[in-house]
Amino acid sequence: MKLLLPSLILAATALAGSIAQAQTAPLPPGVTRVPVTFSGGHDTDPRDHGRPVILIGSALGVTAEIFRDAFSGVHPVGPGRGGPSREEAQANKKVLMDKLGKYGITNDRLDEVSNFYRYPPGSRDLWKHTPAVANALVKNGAVTGFEIVSGGAGYTTPPTVTVPGISGVNAKAEIAFGKKFETNGSVSSIKLEPAK
Repeated sequence: MKLLLPSLILAATALAGSIAQAQTAPLPPGVTRVPVTFSGGHDTDPRDHGRPVILIGSALGVTAEIFRDAFSGVHPVGPGRGGPSREEAQANKKVLMDKLGKYGITNDRLDEVSNFYRYPPGSRDLWKHTPAVANALVKNGAVTGFEIVSGGAGYTTPPTVTVPGISGVNAKAEIAFGKKFETNGSVSSIKLEPAK
């Protein structure tokens, strides 16, 4: 444990330094930073009953459609049962692996991804996610652009971007998906759109 502590401190210091650098990079004269607010961005397809299928599929390296097709043969346990029996769980796992195994997905990886994005169905809780952090670049009371400090993770749809104190900003966030949990469903860019 003593050997790991210095490397953990160095890693945390490096991360803090890179965030501080993004926030203190020189700006053109008259331009200021205003932290933006992100809201929403966790919508799911009605067919998926609240499951973040786009995140699960991306983490597994397949499309949402492929995972959705594989999951269509699974028989979830009804409410009040306290979970599937051992036989039911094995049958459901076999259905998934029969469809997903041909894409190089192992049982261990399926378990890892499923557990990472699991959350209590019917609750207001979400799967694991990290909010994005960004600044609006403002000059003479108008937004001229954006800088992303951290893209976050766990967004399934583009979040709404607002700039506190400035109305009429039409900004559009884009999100990116991939196999890494820490960047799957992250805000990859924020663009100013023409005023409506």
